[in-house]
Amino acid sequence: MSPAAAPESAIESTDAPKRAYVTFLAGNGDYWKGVVGLAKGLRKVKAAYPLIVAVLPDVPEDHRQILEYQGCVVREIEPVYPPENQTQFAMAYYVINYSKLRIWEFVEYEKLIYLDGDIQVFENIDHLFEMPSGYFYAVMDCFCEKTWSNSPQYKIGYCQQCPDKVKWPVEEMGNPPPLYFNAGFFVYEPDLFTYKDLLETCKATTPTLFAEQDFLNMYFNDIYKPIPPIYNLVMAMLWRHPENIDVDKVKVAHYCAAGSKPWRYTGKEENMDREDIKMLVKKWWEVYEDESLDYQNVLKSETKQETNLTPLISVLSEAEVVNHITAPSAA
Repeated sequence: MSPAAAPESAIESTDAPKRAYVTFLAGNGDYWKGVVGLAKGLRKVKAAYPLIVAVLPDVPEDHRQILEYQGCVVREIEPVYPPENQTQFAMAYYVINYSKLRIWEFVEYEKLIYLDGDIQVFENIDHLFEMPSGYFYAVMDCFCEKTWSNSPQYKIGYCQQCPDKVKWPVEEMGNPPPLYFNAGFFVYEPDLFTYKDLLETCKATTPTLFAEQDFLNMYFNDIYKPIPPIYNLVMAMLWRHPENIDVDKVKVAHYCAAGSKPWRYTGKEENMDREDIKMLVKKWWEVYEDESLDYQNVLKSETKQETNLTPLISVLSEAEVVNHITAPSAA
């Protein structure tokens, strides 16, 4: 099954449904830097919608203040835990990600785009909100990294990114596994019934290796629709499936490979000395360090722009040339 094409443009009307981007933050570590970078990246590409940060209670107040300063909507959520005493079946650092299930409760929004905090957006992706409702949209993952070594896919060399290279042995193993997505980026519709069912199903589901990602794949299998990898470039795709990637066309980069987080980058880990990785890390830092993208500076710039336009608007209005002028949107 080939990835579905996403519409490239959308015109927002004044009565458009409420939409937003959303990410997740836990603990007192340095992941807040990734969220700041994401907020500034969305601002740089002139995203029309706000960034909500769903934070757990253990996120320090000073980190929350930094995010609010960057124009984020900080919203505290309670942790979600899988069945007690069963988390040994999942990678420990993934277990807390079950708390992402809380974002299905954000029903004041009709549609949301979720992005992990180690993601950067390099081109406007607002058009993804225009895809048909009723589906769960995400990018297909890759099975070629060692983290998949216990899976039948890895053991036989099969990957859904290149299903014709090593074909799935139907006669010996039955039908191939369903398409599997990376849960670091997805387009979804919040819904209270779904929210409650997600939590109940989670309580009755034994965690597996990739924790909430496996769970979401299981839960949304019937309505999952793939979108092209340019909307969630998982770093391993650069060396595992370069034939599927044109780096110049990537809209969303996901710094999830070991050593690729820009704010921790040393270049010493495996594959981190690649020129394409260095370029993507450099692009992230250019956004992060750009003070003109700080929310308060953007507000000052827009206020100054409105002030400078006032005399011209007044003259044109008197001449009955201007009937309506839309104010600049807040990032």
